[in-house]
Amino acid sequence: MFSWPELGTRVTLRYRRPPGSVPPLTDAVGHLLAVDPVVRVRTKTGAVAEVLPDDVVALRVLTDAPVRTSEIRAVEHAAAAASPGAEHLWLEGWLLRAGGGVDFAVPLDVSARAGTVAVIADWYERRGITPRLAIPDRLLPLPPGLSAERTERVLVRDVSAPAEADGPDSGVTALARAAVTDAPDGTRWVGLSAAGEDPATYEGLLTGAAARGATRAYLVVAGDDTGLLRLADALGFRAHHSRRYFPARSPAWDTV
Repeated sequence: MFSWPELGTRVTLRYRRPPGSVPPLTDAVGHLLAVDPVVRVRTKTGAVAEVLPDDVVALRVLTDAPVRTSEIRAVEHAAAAASPGAEHLWLEGWLLRAGGGVDFAVPLDVSARAGTVAVIADWYERRGITPRLAIPDRLLPLPPGLSAERTERVLVRDVSAPAEADGPDSGVTALARAAVTDAPDGTRWVGLSAAGEDPATYEGLLTGAAARGATRAYLVVAGDDTGLLRLADALGFRAHHSRRYFPARSPAWDTV
């Protein structure tokens, strides 16, 4: 019995093929979608390999396929524009937001440094808010010994406009919301805020956003939300990067 990593992790599986197959074993490399009742792995071509757990003979966890840092910044810029908060401030490459459910700072510009963290913490504490940092992969070196409070996965996909469509730049249903914003590189993104499990709801929002110029979509999934990961897979989203949340008041920051 294997100790399976969390869903969304990039893995390689070696598994048995049906009796009589030549060769008897084969491999699948991609992102882990499910482990029960069958193991499902989405490969880079988009195909999904399905394997009975008892047929898996070897498992190896891989690092995610490389994504350029500039691409991570582009998605994060678009996501930040979709949730500006009640108050926001640019400070030495960091975007600080407060209110509206976004009480954390993100290092969005290449000029962001860990030396600003103490000032960021002061800014939030003056507003009676516990200071926290949301740090996407590779956007800021992290000090040793710093533990994340939680992790989110950012998944992306392309979207295309139908021949004819009408709708606003953002859309709301009883279960979900979509917001269209632009990244600094000119890409127009649509971000989905998920609730409910009907793929048709989200496809409708994506279609409306595409009609308004969106060419890429993102969806943020909490690390332990297996239901949303399954929905994201059904919608064709692929893992892009992770975002981790840290306390801004930690002695670890003094070591950077």
